[in-house]
Amino acid sequence: MQIIEADAPVAAASQITTDVAIIGAGPYGLSLAAHLRELGIAHRIFGRAMATWSDQMPAGMHLKSEGFASTLYAPGDAYALRDYCRDHDLPYRDIGLPVPLETFTAYGREFAKRYAPELDQREVIGVVPRGESFELRLADGERIAAKRVVVAVGISRFAHLPPEFVALPKTALTHTSENHDLSGFAGKRIAVIGAGASAVDIAAILHANGAQTHLVARIPKILFLDPPDERPASLLRRLRWPVTGIGTGWKAKFFEDLPHVFHRLPERTRIAVVKKKYAAMACWFTRDQIAGKVHEHLGVTVAGVDLVAKGVRLTLARPDGATTTLVVDHVIAGTGYRVDLERLAFLPPDLRKHITTADGSPILSQQFESSVPNLYFLGLAAANSFGPILRFACGAGYAARRLTKALAASRR
Repeated sequence: MQIIEADAPVAAASQITTDVAIIGAGPYGLSLAAHLRELGIAHRIFGRAMATWSDQMPAGMHLKSEGFASTLYAPGDAYALRDYCRDHDLPYRDIGLPVPLETFTAYGREFAKRYAPELDQREVIGVVPRGESFELRLADGERIAAKRVVVAVGISRFAHLPPEFVALPKTALTHTSENHDLSGFAGKRIAVIGAGASAVDIAAILHANGAQTHLVARIPKILFLDPPDERPASLLRRLRWPVTGIGTGWKAKFFEDLPHVFHRLPERTRIAVVKKKYAAMACWFTRDQIAGKVHEHLGVTVAGVDLVAKGVRLTLARPDGATTTLVVDHVIAGTGYRVDLERLAFLPPDLRKHITTADGSPILSQQFESSVPNLYFLGLAAANSFGPILRFACGAGYAARRLTKALAASRR
């Protein structure tokens, strides 16, 4: 397949060229860069290290994943989070001690210094096909030729708002991914929509920052992950309930160890599993942070949203048709993330239309390659192809190893 932008000038011979260009410098992009560097595969990586985590996750939160799974991946599993914490005299346990966001972010930046020292912080604003290669256009006007492009952007690119909220101005409503510093909500009435980890996390932090917090959700009861069992596991318990980076049990073990087998399942099955599995479970340690402290409005749907003199009025409907109103100063939507390639403005329309998708996500080969040759996707955009593990940071290890192997083989 050849896709050529008709009105663009031909790439200049003096352009900087590279074999692989990585767009995104979070756990997936940095882990891939570390593996490519080990094999001497020429690459460029673009973005600010851990920007999604440092700029768009709420300050004061703790990671949903356990310590052993909250890590980035260098070859040989070198320099894991435990190593960083040991070097900086920070508390750490593989299981049972929630990882602060600030620790994980600082660790990721140190990982970048060690394994992606040439990280280019400039923004990629365009990826223009040149036959089966690409030209990357940077915000400062420079153009770089790349044989292959890997899209490894953070989840905040895919923040989802239900239709009833889209028309509200930012002064009235924001997404959880737009609220790093919550201290400005002190003394305010805030409604958080949703009952997943992001919604419950932000509700707990809002309360800690002095906000009058209301949690609004369709489900009748908030579901929390079970607290980890820190006792040494017997052989029988390890066999019955293996521990993985995304939970315990053999289903979780399958998702963690065999994404390439998950890839072979029927498309409809894969999409259904990714939508349901691990999607709406709050972190175990947030239970006590909200119980009796955050006002819970559960088993209701938002039937109406209006701007009123005193703020934002939510009309909440119960299954029996009864309604109540809730007036707040601001609404924060913890309504999750949905992959939509239209949100990736650096991919021009002529390129996006050649990317085959299912349920908004690109359909990927066993090597993470899209229907456009030499264009690859990692992270959340790859979850419908490879399973729930790709929704978590701990999926970066599998993705980096498998894609590096594929890129090295195709180079020969």
